[in-house]
Amino acid sequence: MAVAAVALVAAGCGKSSTGSGGGSSASGTYSGKGIGLAYDIGGKGDQSFNDAAFAGFQKAEKEFKIGGRDIEPQDGESSADKVQRLEQLAKAGYNPIVGVGFVYAPAVKEVAAKYPKITFGIIDDDTVKASNVADLLFHEEQGSYLAGVAAAKATKKNHIGFIGGVDIPLIHKFEAGFGQGARSVKPKIKIESQYLTQTAQEGGFSSPDKGKDAANGQIEAGADVVYAAAGLSGQGVIQSAATHKVWAIGVDSDQYRQSALAQYKDWILGSALKNVGGAVYDLTKSVVDGKPLSGEVRGDLKSGGVGFADSNPKYQAMKDVVAAVDKARQDIVDGKVTVDTK
Repeated sequence: MAVAAVALVAAGCGKSSTGSGGGSSASGTYSGKGIGLAYDIGGKGDQSFNDAAFAGFQKAEKEFKIGGRDIEPQDGESSADKVQRLEQLAKAGYNPIVGVGFVYAPAVKEVAAKYPKITFGIIDDDTVKASNVADLLFHEEQGSYLAGVAAAKATKKNHIGFIGGVDIPLIHKFEAGFGQGARSVKPKIKIESQYLTQTAQEGGFSSPDKGKDAANGQIEAGADVVYAAAGLSGQGVIQSAATHKVWAIGVDSDQYRQSALAQYKDWILGSALKNVGGAVYDLTKSVVDGKPLSGEVRGDLKSGGVGFADSNPKYQAMKDVVAAVDKARQDIVDGKVTVDTK
């Protein structure tokens, strides 16, 4: 699985940062300028989805000794802005070129057709079908199922909460898995559920204040474990949980280990992982090796594409919770449990 996202500095295309200056791989067979990373809504610093992609970007740069460029989105940017960004990366010789997030689908489809010798990748979208495009997908519902099991075992009130960033099918998968996992432990558990916005443009993935307000409401209603699948907005959920001294469950990255969240980490029970960084790294490796990935590449529990982080010693000390999550993981891998996506 893999993902590398695109970005080149251009007027009107957002902020960027540059890694090493590009060049050859350790094997000497790679002729591209390096990898590009174009962030999703919320940008770098979300301690979640985008930062996971950046970690894979950095690892690939270092290990393959190639260059790279990453760029952040602008508020309210158009599809034309994304197309321009990808085209400039292609002209400059970046390979692979990947968009971090389904919002890049139209741009990847258009630009990949113009540059058939360059590999493009897109995370969380399966609509772009081309021989030089890798659709980088995940079984988010499986990691969320484990989060639900952990929440149901950890709650003292039989009352938990889910907060989704935007009311779209991708985030419905997180909610479906979470609810199914929780009910597998306690069939009558009460689950608060809320979406921050109807569209990404309204800030559902990029507004910690919205996440904090939603979490405050769920906690005041009685929830003592709150799981957020909301990108940057999830930081507000974690802050609220820590303030109220109840559990938060992070998403995408191991949020217990994120430095920006260090003051809240004692209240991060765990995180439903989505190995976006591994996807970025793997796609880049395939291009460097001369065997570029294409088509649908989907990460699951068995492959390590999704999972549940257990970094918090307080979580590790809850032996019954750990055992339940481990059993659920094995049941999914063995095919004994099929996780809902709706």
